[in-house]
Amino acid sequence: MTEPVAPQPEHHLDPIAPQGSTAAALLAQLAERIEDLTRVIARQATTIDRLADEAKARAQRDRTGADLPLLIELFALHTDTAACATTAESPREREAFDAITTRIERLIVGRGGSVISPRPGDTFDSLHMEAAEVTTTETPDADRTVATTIHPGLTVSGRSVRPAAVVVRRYRTR
Repeated sequence: MTEPVAPQPEHHLDPIAPQGSTAAALLAQLAERIEDLTRVIARQATTIDRLADEAKARAQRDRTGADLPLLIELFALHTDTAACATTAESPREREAFDAITTRIERLIVGRGGSVISPRPGDTFDSLHMEAAEVTTTETPDADRTVATTIHPGLTVSGRSVRPAAVVVRRYRTR
């Protein structure tokens, strides 16, 4: 009596089949499984990156919200020291106030804020500036541009907290 033969796994080499074709089939299966695993790992890496980015963004939003009162106070100091620099009685005092103003601006930027200081000729941006005054111009290209900045503004995370006060040029035809 012969004993029944147990089914062999697919990767078992059939002694009757030629060795090259079985090896090629096994290599093809192995390559297919490696490709599947590569796709799974790529999806997992993408998911991990997305989750990490979301966590960083959430932490930044949380930190910015907590620092907003501090940023407003730093901005007030920045404005005061800049005003002191313009009214300083000596070049030495002006340099000292300018140094303090620069240092405070670095603190603001380090906490996620940005000081907005429009220059003459910049296009008026209603999201970050307010027209404190309007002056006329006879140059059409200068229409709706900044003539002077009265005081700088503050943005935090792209949102205007204190708009820059500017004098805006308006073109008037005669």
